[in-house]
Amino acid sequence: MTAGETKLIFPGLAGFYASWRDIAYTLVRVIIGYIVFMHGWAKVTGAGVAGVSALMARQGLEPATLFALAAMFLETVGAICIIIGLFTRFFAAALAIELGIALLVVHFKAGFSINQDGFEYVLLLGIVMFAVAMRGGGPYSVDRVIGKEL
Repeated sequence: MTAGETKLIFPGLAGFYASWRDIAYTLVRVIIGYIVFMHGWAKVTGAGVAGVSALMARQGLEPATLFALAAMFLETVGAICIIIGLFTRFFAAALAIELGIALLVVHFKAGFSINQDGFEYVLLLGIVMFAVAMRGGGPYSVDRVIGKEL
């Protein structure tokens, strides 16, 4: 143990925590990917490129079609890659950037509360994506199977 490190109140739990650490991270990666995928899938099967482009244009994001296509690609293909852990760092970083843009351009002016279309949910998704980008695919990922990642 190094200076400043905490001690477990119940040291017998150390093995339990250690055995679940990688599984817990994998669950976070898979679930955040699934949540983002569902947002992207709603764009693809709902409004489509035309509708999402129109929304992007109303928000001042130009070229709106390029922003719409990028969002739809990242939130579907990129999210699937995060779920399976393929090119995890790249897609998580790209999604963190997309979510940062959404926070600043769309949600920040509404304040924090999600009830007023604020930025709290987008901030949470973005920070988790940033953390996934820093950690990578982890031990239960395609990245690990192929032995390469960014």
